Amino acid sequence: MYATFWALVPPIVAIALALITKEVYSSLFVGILVGGLFYSGFSFEGTLTHIMNDGFISVLSVSYNVGILIFLVILGTLVCLMNKAGGSAAFGRWAKVHIKSRVGAQLATVLLGVLIFVDDYFNCLTVGSVMRPVTDKHNISRVKLAYVIDATAAPVCIIAPISSWAAAVTGFVPGEDGFKLFIQAIPYNYYALLTLVFMVGILLLKVDFGPMKKYERLAVENGDLFGDGKTAAAGEDEVKGKGTVLDLVLPVVVLIISCVIGMIYTGGFFEGAGFVDAFADSDASVGLALGSLVAIIITVIIYLCRKVLSFKDCMECLPEGFKAMVPAILILSFAWTLKAMTDSLGAAEYVAGVVEQYAQGFAVFLPAIIFVIATLLAFATGTSWGTFGILIPIVASVFQQTDHTMMIVAMSACMAGAVCGDHCSPISDTTIMSSAGAQCEHVNHVSTQMPYAFLVAGISFVTYIAAGFIRNWAVSLIVGLIITGVVLLLLKFVNSDNEA
Repeated sequence: MYATFWALVPPIVAIALALITKEVYSSLFVGILVGGLFYSGFSFEGTLTHIMNDGFISVLSVSYNVGILIFLVILGTLVCLMNKAGGSAAFGRWAKVHIKSRVGAQLATVLLGVLIFVDDYFNCLTVGSVMRPVTDKHNISRVKLAYVIDATAAPVCIIAPISSWAAAVTGFVPGEDGFKLFIQAIPYNYYALLTLVFMVGILLLKVDFGPMKKYERLAVENGDLFGDGKTAAAGEDEVKGKGTVLDLVLPVVVLIISCVIGMIYTGGFFEGAGFVDAFADSDASVGLALGSLVAIIITVIIYLCRKVLSFKDCMECLPEGFKAMVPAILILSFAWTLKAMTDSLGAAEYVAGVVEQYAQGFAVFLPAIIFVIATLLAFATGTSWGTFGILIPIVASVFQQTDHTMMIVAMSACMAGAVCGDHCSPISDTTIMSSAGAQCEHVNHVSTQMPYAFLVAGISFVTYIAAGFIRNWAVSLIVGLIITGVVLLLLKFVNSDNEA
């Protein structure tokens, strides 16, 4: 079964079960179990030892993963502190006065998501914690909030030169200036660009379709933000406290600054490296953990000095913040283990062989083919960075000495496909974090987001076919924008009875 299609069966099983049963923990575990059985040749002892030793224990021993978990716990605690101090409630009251409409609240969420382009994990959780009180006030469903968070996380990071994603991509191109190639690939990253255009379009036109339409209607008509009648939970962020808007804004600003400093610190900025080079060489896991630790210490000091919270109140937020992040930590741990099972079955080698096979005979269609393969791989494995690592070196080797322009187009297609698959995969880190940020059911977020992501993926596929022939980013992008505009107008026409 090694390096064959069977290597992709475990994640496919997990994803299918999650969508059918609406229960993510057992679905992920069944996928892990299938991977263990395949690897061990259906041996009971071999399956158990592989799942435990090469799976859970292995992934939870990786320093990068541990750093992300620490960042999650600290950020959960920071959100709890802001809620308990009354900062979130104060911001909600301020926003109620200054943000007058549902469209305004959603566009404000988009703007904040675009501004926090440094890292997708950081983006998801920060935007969610800041904007939940605002979107709740305007009866915006939590799954719609999760979609907006998710659509401004990875798609924004992959076109931001100063981000942890740019740093990841630059290391995957042997024999080339990775950062320069990343910059050149930005205009060709059609999925990321068209996702932002499409999202803003549906917000302005007040168009929803698929399962999202049902959740939005329940939110507008009944105030049911979760789609299951739990309207009381909508006020969970409005903890009474002495805090003001400053008690939410100041910790968030401190968090952003300290995380940026933490990331460039890990990249050697304070040892003489340039700012851009420091970002390219940064360790996002360590940088975010360091930055969030500094931010929470400063936040506690600020609250104590302003007498907003007592020291005891601050310490009570530690276990509460941890508990708030337990679902995300569990899903991440299962998702990482499932990826370990897939890797052990040779998924990377199988996909590499498929790509090289198609690359020789379909050069003009290669960007579109790469986009589809990257999407499927990232969807099945839940990792865009892993997809970069597999596909970008192959693409570079195929075109490195023959066609530089096509190499840029194909690389951008790989990045766009990886983001697309990551965007809609139930086992993706950023999808999980978006659910955590919006505090909604993970499977509900996945099922409502998929139609939106797949529609933009279809438009991007056509745009990459055009790019393969035209080889001009501007003309190809115009083609994609025209198709996106037509699709939005058709959706508006079909959903003309959709309420604001």
